[in-house]
Amino acid sequence: MAESPVPLLRAHARHAPWNARGLAAHAANLVDSAGMKPTNASARAMPSARAVRFYVANGLLDRPEGAGTAATYGYRHLLQLLAIKIRQREGQTLEAIKKEMREVTGDALERRVAASLAPALTLQMDTSAPKQNGVASWRHVPIADGVELHVRDDSPAARDDLLVSLRDLLRNALGRNDYGT
Repeated sequence: MAESPVPLLRAHARHAPWNARGLAAHAANLVDSAGMKPTNASARAMPSARAVRFYVANGLLDRPEGAGTAATYGYRHLLQLLAIKIRQREGQTLEAIKKEMREVTGDALERRVAASLAPALTLQMDTSAPKQNGVASWRHVPIADGVELHVRDDSPAARDDLLVSLRDLLRNALGRNDYGT
């Protein structure tokens, strides 16, 4: 298991580029998975495509590549959107967040976001079944209420970045909001 959540956050870069709706959904999934509760109505749990465009227009998010329906957003946009939602949940105003965003470097932004989302990025490992007498131990990854992914530790699929991707794919396929995790 990685000591830092940064490599796990970087695994999400593989899903880029996104359109505005895809970026909002990906960010919402991560913030929601971390269990971050909004402190007010403006910090509601689900950023939307409309919110993404609003943040771009107001200088909180960098401009996307392309324009209109062809606009695409990358990993840095994901970091920025996550930082906005995290800081809103901490009670910061958009004006204060905008000022912070101008002052923070990419690496610092990534570390800050990764630290805040560590609960969602860090996968749980069941250590109750250690390898004994040739019996493998298994990683248990919670997907949704009543749904769990089991991967044997010695499997090539047990890599942290792959497990994050599998978890996210399964949650999206299940329509995560219906399962309440």
